[in-house]
Amino acid sequence: MTSLDKNHWFTEVSDRDGSAFSLRINKLLEQQQSPFQHVAMYETTDFGNLMVIDGCTMVSSRENFFYHEMIAHPALFSHPNPKNVVIIGGGDCGTLREVLKHDSVETVTQIDIDQVVTEMSLKYFPELCSANDDPRATLLFDDGIKYMRDAQAESIDVIVVDGTDPVGPGEGLFNHAFYQSCLAALRPGGVLVQQSESPLMHMPLLLEMRAAIKQVGFGALQTLPFPQPIYPSGLWSVTLARKGLGFDGFRACDPDALNTLYYTPGVHQGALAEPPFMTKAFNQQG
Repeated sequence: MTSLDKNHWFTEVSDRDGSAFSLRINKLLEQQQSPFQHVAMYETTDFGNLMVIDGCTMVSSRENFFYHEMIAHPALFSHPNPKNVVIIGGGDCGTLREVLKHDSVETVTQIDIDQVVTEMSLKYFPELCSANDDPRATLLFDDGIKYMRDAQAESIDVIVVDGTDPVGPGEGLFNHAFYQSCLAALRPGGVLVQQSESPLMHMPLLLEMRAAIKQVGFGALQTLPFPQPIYPSGLWSVTLARKGLGFDGFRACDPDALNTLYYTPGVHQGALAEPPFMTKAFNQQG
């Protein structure tokens, strides 16, 4: 549920969390009802442009780097030599930009069901779309669940699931059948990474997701928390899973060469230091 009051505050009310988040806006820039969801773009007073999908804040100019860097770099640096990457979702193209910073990557295929999201991003977040014309990149507008189901066995090194919340178009990205398709498509040692909601607000969903990933046969899991100012609680997470092997550290990089605003090897290492409230919940799950 969202509201826009007379003083020009956009408010996302999250009934499931008993919370709300507001940003002051100058104006509504554009809105479209796609075949899949309602996409709106606002100009804010302090956070730049803001994309809202079905009333939920998705991306802003000011803080999107937290999410895009943390869903991309920990997974790719946890793989010894990622060459072939698939992104499911990711229509704003910020994750694609971060993945393509890795010189080892030879191909990236991004599959998002809603072309309107990418069209809006090209118009209002051109900085996120700066790598769209990279010859290594292929952008498809199709059903990512079907794409993974039909993918060639053992053909992918890293799968990045950059989807929305598990409702509407994103609902099928959080179940056993989808994870089984991902496991089959990954090469041995391949890495799956998925945005896994707020460990503070959405722990039951996170536990359910982790259980499903384990049950289809993935090995070790890592859930990395990070700041995400415009999402419920301001604390978000990604969860990594590896096929056939445990995690044995990650490759360090030169932060200056990577040109990031949040991710560094030190931040990566720090995110692996699991907070006790998360460890307790994961241990209770077994």
